[in-house]
This record gives sequence, C-alpha cells and structure tokens, in this order.
Amino acid sequence: MNFPKRRNIQEDLRQKLIIVGSKNPVKISCTEAAFHQAFQGSFLVEGLNVSSDVADQPFGDEETYQGAYNRAKNSKNVFPEADFWVGIEGGVDLIDGEMQAFAWVVILDANDKIGKAKTSTFFLPKAIVELVEAGMELGQADDKVFERSNSKQENGAVGILTNGAIDRKEYYQQAVVLALIPFLKKELFAV
Repeated sequence: MNFPKRRNIQEDLRQKLIIVGSKNPVKISCTEAAFHQAFQGSFLVEGLNVSSDVADQPFGDEETYQGAYNRAKNSKNVFPEADFWVGIEGGVDLIDGEMQAFAWVVILDANDKIGKAKTSTFFLPKAIVELVEAGMELGQADDKVFERSNSKQENGAVGILTNGAIDRKEYYQQAVVLALIPFLKKELFAV
C-alpha cells in the first residue's frame, strides 16, 4: 500500500534564511523581493561582505558569472547554516566596439542545487566606456560622469540611463526570480 508522502509542516512554516554575498542594499532588497515574489513563506535576507575573487570590474560573461558564483559559494562557506546563498555580480563586455553592461545571479541551496540567470543587457555611453576602459569600475564611472555619489548602491547605471524607468532593484530582481526556477520546479532540475 502506497501512502502519500508526508510533508514536514514545521519545515514549511519555518522562516528561511537567505544570505546575499554583498552588503549592497540594492542586492539585498532585490533578493528579498524576488524570494517573496517567487515563494510563499517568510524569509530573512542578510548581506555578507565576501569576495567575488574576480576583478573589481569584471569583464566578459565568464568572469562576471564566476564572480556571482564565487559570491554565493563564499557566502555558503562563511555562513553554512542558511537555506540559500545568492551571488550577484555586475559586468561589462565589448560587442562590435561598444560596451554593454549586465549582471549574473547565482543561487545555491543546502542540497548543492544551483540556479543561475543573467539580466538583460544595455549599452553604455562613450564617456562612461572611456573611464571603464581606463580602469575605473562602472559605478565610479557613473558617479564621475553624472556627478553622483555611490550610485551603485542606489539606481546604478541602468537607473540613471533610463531616467529611473528601470531601477537597479527591479533590474536585478527579475534575474533573481529567473535564477530561482530550479528551486520552483525541483522535479525538473534534480541534483
């Protein structure tokens, strides 16, 4: 006789702890919003200062992805008691001589399942590109060109360049939700 699998109600009701591999308030806020958007339940989202183990301004898909993965992995190593670990890393790349900006999101869980997604991309104006190519990090280049301070912890390049039509939190949040697909559809993404 087959009995239905019993669910652990206490586990379902327990507040889940999510660790973001950054203290950046935008990355923490977008992660919290994405988890609430994708799942029912209660979540506590905390940020940790961990290294991405890549350049301050990652260049190309591979290095940017690696930075996001490293942030998630390093967060898990520092705080293994959590339920999920999230790495978000912004990067740039050249396409036909023009520079695009984007970010990678990597999410790990306690069972070594991995979710990953990339944001949409957008192209940067020449004034910012020249500063980034000279070795400046994108957030610093934004601050210099647009006479701001610490814009990467607010709207970032995407918010500035779209006049706030897309803010950085919203921009990252969609990618965090997409990176949650393997956790939303567990049966299709067995470890």
